[in-house]
Amino acid sequence: MIRSMTAYARREIKGDWGSASWELRSVNQRYLETWFRMPEQFRGLEPVARERIRNRLTRGKVECTLRFEADPRASSSLQLNEALAKQLVQAANWVKMQSDEGEIDPVDILRWPGVMAAQEQDLDVINRDILAALESVLDDFITARETEGQALKTLIEQRLESVSAEVASVRAQMPDIIKWQRERLVAKLEEADVQLENNRLEQELVLMAQRLDVAEELDRLDAHVKETYNILKKKEAVGRRLDFMMQEFNRESNTLASKSINADITNSAIELKVLIEQMREQIQNIE
Repeated sequence: MIRSMTAYARREIKGDWGSASWELRSVNQRYLETWFRMPEQFRGLEPVARERIRNRLTRGKVECTLRFEADPRASSSLQLNEALAKQLVQAANWVKMQSDEGEIDPVDILRWPGVMAAQEQDLDVINRDILAALESVLDDFITARETEGQALKTLIEQRLESVSAEVASVRAQMPDIIKWQRERLVAKLEEADVQLENNRLEQELVLMAQRLDVAEELDRLDAHVKETYNILKKKEAVGRRLDFMMQEFNRESNTLASKSINADITNSAIELKVLIEQMREQIQNIE
């Protein structure tokens, strides 16, 4: 399945502990690069989240944002350390008896470190829910990549059809071009009053035909079109393979242009280069 490297997805979850949301967005990148923005209390999840993303994606610069909002109502009731409070009261009474001055302020006792404590939420439960949400947002993210990838695939296939049409056009013109060039060479020799032996003339004509022959380049272009179609059908990431194929296309189109002695062939070579560049630009977005 062809996937684009450009995508966006967001997923929000809610629980007794509050709410959280994941946002994933990505742009083109030669390799896979992940960047995280998350609350400090969840930094321990970053290695796990990074590994899960690497298991499902192969290319692209992926920005991952986690937002968390605790529900105040989810906080547990305050817990009183009665034993410590009693010890503090006894100590305060003893101090009062020694000086026979002052009063014991209960608030001061409660403020003493360790007397009152609020039970923290169960982070294991929250972490489990957040990681499950990451898997869900990754599903949405990959679906978005595949949707965009199908659009890119359609554009590439349209260009491949145009490449095949240009190759067929050049192939159809070549016999007439070689015949025209042969007649042109003979006419110039006659005009210059140059007499060549039949064998020598045939040798010159054969050499000329070899220099003009682009059948090998046309065959390779057809083969590249076929191979590109096959690559587009593969299930794994194919961006690098397609990029390599564009280099092969360019090589053959350059050779075709260098052998051209006809305006129509030159125009076809230029059109091929335009089509190849259009495909290459789209392939830069493919995973």
